[in-house]
Amino acid sequence: MTSLPFDLIGDRAAASPLSSAEIQRYARHLIMPEVAMTGQSRLKASRVLCIGAGGLGSPLALYLAAAGVGTIGLVDFDVVDVSNLQRQIIHATPDVGRPKIDSAQEKLQALNPDLVVRRFEYPITSENALEIFADFDVIVDGTDNFPTRYLVNDACVLLGKPNVYGSIFRFDGQASVFFPPHGPCYRCLYPEPPPPDLVPNCAEGGVLGILPGVIGVIQATETVKLILGVGKPLIGRLMLYDALDMSFREMKVRKNPKCPICGPNPTITSLIDYQEFCGVRGVETVPESTGPGDAEITPLELKARIDRGDRPFILDVRNPEEIEICRISGSTVIPLPELPKRLGELDQSVPMVVHCKSGMRSAKAIALMKEAGFDRLSNLKGGILAWIKDVDPSLPSY
Repeated sequence: MTSLPFDLIGDRAAASPLSSAEIQRYARHLIMPEVAMTGQSRLKASRVLCIGAGGLGSPLALYLAAAGVGTIGLVDFDVVDVSNLQRQIIHATPDVGRPKIDSAQEKLQALNPDLVVRRFEYPITSENALEIFADFDVIVDGTDNFPTRYLVNDACVLLGKPNVYGSIFRFDGQASVFFPPHGPCYRCLYPEPPPPDLVPNCAEGGVLGILPGVIGVIQATETVKLILGVGKPLIGRLMLYDALDMSFREMKVRKNPKCPICGPNPTITSLIDYQEFCGVRGVETVPESTGPGDAEITPLELKARIDRGDRPFILDVRNPEEIEICRISGSTVIPLPELPKRLGELDQSVPMVVHCKSGMRSAKAIALMKEAGFDRLSNLKGGILAWIKDVDPSLPSY
């Protein structure tokens, strides 16, 4: 057994003796020398903040509750959607429409009635992160966007808290533990965020439903090891998982001596505007108009034009897999990755309505087409999801 060079719990474990019922519940832990009575008391005394009650947060929180972590903080302000159920196993069909934090708390306390759940039903921001994180021993990042990842990293570094990181996309997952000064931080691995228009999220690119279970359980394992003070955590190591190949690889992550927050001469000494840092501008907008018809059109406006015989050319830039799910009748499909090489198939003189799932990829397509000389373009506001909602609910949503 390896002892770690830090103690996250301190003397709190001594003040958390186990009851007879807890000894029975955690019997399989107590006979392990790496845990035993002392380790289980440490788990009981521990406080873990889980950011997100979705794909990663579901297995993470469930296993931490089962392991005997005494206090779990839940950060989530979303509601359960039916599309979540493919991977977010803490929620069930009857929970659709409920706040995720309600559903998650209910399942966790059904699993472990002694668990204390602290609720944060609002976003983590630069204004509240330090105050929230200060009360927890370990911060576990189950988010799916870069602004929050950088925010979580910076808050953890400033407070000296371990950041148990995980991310998922399609068949690939990553996990690590960022914990300066014992190892590098997230900025050492990713000094700059990628351009926002080059990074599809799981809603656009998809994710294997089982994948967050694998990565979330790894995050839970690393959290328990940190609390117990045993083993070799993923500090300074990035674990890469490929579900298609069923392979695990490891990449060393070294401290960056020029890191702006954990380096010897930090330039970041307080939390910043992470939306601006990551180039996120908030509500998606279409590039400014450069010609007639180059604007935004609602599904109802498009339907009215079609009904009066003024049907524009409808260009669908979604991927083939999405076309199999649903499609606006009469639309022409050119997936966004193919569009640069297929612009010659389109007539610049014809008014066009461009759409995707929700409006982001079609905005990128319009920007690309404008550079090529197209000037009679409209973006379908809200994409095909809005079309289904407002015009044709007979089409399946996804």
